[in-house]
Amino acid sequence: MPEFRYIARDLSGREFTDLLTANSELDVVSQLSAKQLFPIKIQTAEADKSPALAWVRRPRAGQLATFFSQLADLLKAGVPLLRSMELLERQTSHAGLKTVLRDLHDKVADGTRLAESMRLHEDIFSELAVSMVRAGEEGSFLEDVLKQIADFTEHQQELKGRVFGAMAYPAFLLTAGVGVVWAMLVWFVPKFEGVFKNMAERDELPWATTALMSMSKYAGTYWFITIFAIVAAIVLIRQRLKTEEGLRQWHRIAISLPALGPVVRSLAVARFCRILGTLLKNGVPILQSLRISKDATGNRVLSDAIATAADSVSTGKSLAAPLGHSKQFPAEVIEMISVGEEANNLEHVLISVADTMERRTHRLLDLAVRLLEPLMLILMAAMILFVVIGLLLPVMKSSGTL
Repeated sequence: MPEFRYIARDLSGREFTDLLTANSELDVVSQLSAKQLFPIKIQTAEADKSPALAWVRRPRAGQLATFFSQLADLLKAGVPLLRSMELLERQTSHAGLKTVLRDLHDKVADGTRLAESMRLHEDIFSELAVSMVRAGEEGSFLEDVLKQIADFTEHQQELKGRVFGAMAYPAFLLTAGVGVVWAMLVWFVPKFEGVFKNMAERDELPWATTALMSMSKYAGTYWFITIFAIVAAIVLIRQRLKTEEGLRQWHRIAISLPALGPVVRSLAVARFCRILGTLLKNGVPILQSLRISKDATGNRVLSDAIATAADSVSTGKSLAAPLGHSKQFPAEVIEMISVGEEANNLEHVLISVADTMERRTHRLLDLAVRLLEPLMLILMAAMILFVVIGLLLPVMKSSGTL
């Protein structure tokens, strides 16, 4: 039975937004009428979660971090939860976040817990945030949990920014190199075709020049085929990555790449340790924490290893042993987890391991960039040198003949 998201008003004019399971839109209208609600908008939950709409509505991670931090500060200052949410809704400029905060406020005012209200907006709030807020509400330390969520979100964004920032320059070098060579093939090399015409007729052109002229002709005449092939390859890869097996295969390749593979693995391990440690620290049961942290690693290969470990933990066994058997986690990480379990201090050990792995990620990333930059420069130089040699060889050959 499909789910529908609706916006409705009651007799007093108050607006409500929620999900309903129904056979059709008419069934939704009937259910709302029974509650004395008048529908304004009804659409399927799948349509509401379409990528284009989600891109418009979904606030950025930094905006969510600011929301959690400000809410924590207001609660710590003694401002009631409902009043705090009113203030934050009023001051936010993001239309999507404003709508979500208004809905959270209305649901909390009706007696729903904040965590359950957030769970209805799973496209906005992660399961990690919902679980931590639930633990904070049950343990009466909500403001502390909200601050931790804000710090965690900002930390993850900073780490992601460092990774993308470090890879930007090598990517620029590669793009610039390919662009320069393509421009030379299309506009510069064809000008020499008439110069080498006589040698070509006598079949005296060097192989490098012949190859260069063929590449130039292809680039200038059949460029649309290249673009079509690139677009088709991207579409096929995207479709493949939408399958579970395709995504798992790509993640297996990603952690096996030279130079970049260790960075990807360290980043995933650090994320797993930090999320699991943060959840355990806030009283979330270990099996639920493992399920959430498994899905948050961003790598299916490591996720499978964690799922196997969770099954082992559910039977009363340790966490370290099955993670070690998977061969996906560094030996020192397994050793630290084992020590944490024996000392009954796993949550603090995991956060310490996450800090260590993130520092290692930074070192590995710096090393990878230092390796990639000269490789990109050498590749650019080789491509341009091939063009130059292809153009100079006939001239040198003609000079030698004369």
